[in-house]
Amino acid sequence: MRRRNFLASSTAALVALATSPLSRPAAAAGEKVVAEADRLMLEIRKYHFASASKQEAYASFLGAAAIPAYNRAGVEPVGAFKLLAKDNPELKLAEDSTDLWLVVPYKSFASVITLESRLAADAAFQAAGHDILMAAKADPAFVRYESSLLYAFDCFPQVAPPPKSDARVLELRTYENPSQERALNKMAMFGAGEIPVFARAGMPGVFFGEAVAGPNLPQLTYMVAHPDADSIKKDWSAFGSDADWKKLKGEAQYKDNVSKIQRYFLRPVAGSQI
Repeated sequence: MRRRNFLASSTAALVALATSPLSRPAAAAGEKVVAEADRLMLEIRKYHFASASKQEAYASFLGAAAIPAYNRAGVEPVGAFKLLAKDNPELKLAEDSTDLWLVVPYKSFASVITLESRLAADAAFQAAGHDILMAAKADPAFVRYESSLLYAFDCFPQVAPPPKSDARVLELRTYENPSQERALNKMAMFGAGEIPVFARAGMPGVFFGEAVAGPNLPQLTYMVAHPDADSIKKDWSAFGSDADWKKLKGEAQYKDNVSKIQRYFLRPVAGSQI
């Protein structure tokens, strides 16, 4: 009973947070207003592993068992990614990361909360993923994972997977904001014309979301796609020289709305749907 009451109160709190006036800027004149039901919840998971072999085993589990099970539960498209040292020189890594990133989109808060119970009831998933799901305490499948929960922007309510190619690179970017007001201001800037600039620059958006739970709040997290690693500098150069971006960047109302930027260049693993 206590667990049921806790889940109910947690759900109510999340709904109140996501639908409060502070959760998004007012629509601009002439801007299309998206129904709340059309906006996805987006969970960003970062799994940590004790070794590269553990990472590889879990990546195989994701592609063969977990992602198909997520899809059967109505959760799609699911992205799964690894990080290579050569793609991320700013991180100064001596070797490739043994972490894995997941992008898990949900159609509702209820889907977020009930996913694990639905997976537990999926006999095919339990059988296909048995070795990972039932890993012993002395030899766990992963060490821990971190999670952030995002609410998709009004102006970009769904996930837009890029064309599939073995060379594609996904750039995950987090903008920490100095205040909640500046976070909403940066969201408004995206909606005022910044998002189309990404597509024109050759790196179309995959998702854009405001964080409602997770570390380093307030923050916004989004993902764009590059056709390959060699295109990254060219894409950002095109973005920086875009006339609409220059105009937006120069508007005083959008000053100082980002305090820190974190970015990771990720490669999809087998079975990733993004």
